[in-house]
Amino acid sequence: MPELQYKEALKLGQKEYRACVSRGDDPYLPVLDEILAAVPTAGETDLGIRQIPAEFIVGTRSAGRANMFAANFMPLAEEGTEFAAKWERLCRAHLDEGIRESIRVCEYLNRYYVVEGHKRVSVLRFFDAVSVSAHVIRILPLRDGTPESTLYYELTELYRLSGLSFVEFTRLGSCDRLRRILGLDSGAPWSEELRRSFASAYFTFRRAYQSCGGDRLSSTAGDAMLTYLEVYGLDTLRRQSPAEIRRAIAGLWEEIALQQESAPIDLKLTPEEKKPGLLTKVLTAAEGRVLYAAFVHDADPALSGWTSGHEYGREYVQRHMDAQVRTSAYYYALDRDPGAVIRQAMEEGNTVVFTTSPRLLPAALKAAVAHPEVTVFNCSLNQSHRYIRTYYPRMYEAKFIIGAIAGAMAGSDEVGYLCDYPIFGQIAGINAFALGVQMVNPRARVRLEWSSVGGIDSALRRLTDRGIRLISSQDLVRRGDEWRGLGLSLITQGNRVNLATPLWQWGSYYAGILQLIRSRSEKAGYEESHKALNYYWGLAEGVVDVSCSDTLPPSVRKMADMLRRSISQGICNPFQGPLYTQSGRILENDAILTPGQIIRMDYLMENVAGEIPRYDELNDVGKATVDQVGVESATKGPHG
Repeated sequence: MPELQYKEALKLGQKEYRACVSRGDDPYLPVLDEILAAVPTAGETDLGIRQIPAEFIVGTRSAGRANMFAANFMPLAEEGTEFAAKWERLCRAHLDEGIRESIRVCEYLNRYYVVEGHKRVSVLRFFDAVSVSAHVIRILPLRDGTPESTLYYELTELYRLSGLSFVEFTRLGSCDRLRRILGLDSGAPWSEELRRSFASAYFTFRRAYQSCGGDRLSSTAGDAMLTYLEVYGLDTLRRQSPAEIRRAIAGLWEEIALQQESAPIDLKLTPEEKKPGLLTKVLTAAEGRVLYAAFVHDADPALSGWTSGHEYGREYVQRHMDAQVRTSAYYYALDRDPGAVIRQAMEEGNTVVFTTSPRLLPAALKAAVAHPEVTVFNCSLNQSHRYIRTYYPRMYEAKFIIGAIAGAMAGSDEVGYLCDYPIFGQIAGINAFALGVQMVNPRARVRLEWSSVGGIDSALRRLTDRGIRLISSQDLVRRGDEWRGLGLSLITQGNRVNLATPLWQWGSYYAGILQLIRSRSEKAGYEESHKALNYYWGLAEGVVDVSCSDTLPPSVRKMADMLRRSISQGICNPFQGPLYTQSGRILENDAILTPGQIIRMDYLMENVAGEIPRYDELNDVGKATVDQVGVESATKGPHG
């Protein structure tokens, strides 16, 4: 009976009214006119008739109807009134044949405010309607660069391409993460098959998420589903039953809950037991259990300088911690199923697993969720994952010193910088190098090229064809007819003279981490923080250094030693203002960028000639790496 249903709806409205008053909130519908009176907008656009999520209808356009409904759109007028009678007639129509006439709404910041059809919304909300047919006028906020505005326009682009208006994220970059998970090109519209498949999976997931207590979190079902998809993928979600999804959500709960944190990453800049000689003490055998640690590589050390460096680190640990640690290595993980390789390492008794490439991050995360008894690491930066730890050296400190050496040796010439991938940490290295050059040679320019755009030989040729002889590179040693290696080099007529080399002290890094695990159990450290643990050690911790060639003038070597000591002691910081980017001033006076700001850099200093490449310009390995740990400006294609 509609009369009984109105009575129940009235009770819900009165209950919401009392709850709002007790919290000090406005108990009536929010009024869009009042919201817009205080903010400038960028105009309106007519979106026509579309299905909109009922849960996103939150208020009214004008104040005239606001006090007829509680904040949950349930009625407040007493039984027997004209308002109640109209509500009951709509209720009867809905039960008999459904409400078919579209309402009229204004959309602002992904929320809908009713212009016409308030009682229809009330009835449909009472019956838990998922969506409502509406004629939508979108009121556009200014593109002012604020997180709120930026996120809104990311969502509108997702809605334009997918046609789905019910998925909502609370973190910047989430729409692009979803695109990469689904394997879509930037700017590509969704197929009808994908749209239907995703919508069905979303609503199944949302019900499971809410039944697990998702409504108690500030993160949305979209945030939670994105976390799920990064571990398991859409195909797995589509195959799972609701019970299986609930179990998977329970296993991922800490990862999901982490997404509601405004700062989900806990950066560890020093060993947690800050004592003199910590890394030296690693060399002393200690009583206690033996740790079994696996190193999973994406390549062979004979062919990859990156993998070779990590293997030297593993061998260092094995030599100096032989009584405490047993290590094993697994190669070519990406040529096989990387998840199977990691599982094999676990099954063979390893309780610590280091995955040494950002491209192994998805497999490492999935394995860590499935095996919480194993401590899993991935060599990458800025990853907000609760179940794995990440680690990377503050290499920008060494790059700053090498930049100062380059500036001292350059005279009036340009200096070259050859980088591989536009990922977290690498942009900081470019900028620190440029600031080092600028410090000793204000007029010198740094010419930037990328080996992941056209290959290393092409990138190197683009520099040498400009007459640039002094080049800093992560990949510059000749093997046969090809250059490979590390360091600042003077290249003349095909010959190379190394002047300085940044040292990645992986042995010290791995020894330090493993000593922490042995001395007080990394599991204890895991419990101490509810955030994602990112280890980010540098010169002071002995995991980064600079080797200077005897061919350098003594005065330049002396300068490099002074900078090394100053950075280690915290006297000098490469990113202390004033700093200027290619687009203008960003930091003034004595302000210093935070470690988080340094990691997330996606801009270049003013004395850098070049740019961060777009996603579509990268080679396949570059795209795969950027997919996991790329800076935002590099994850977008030509339409991004």
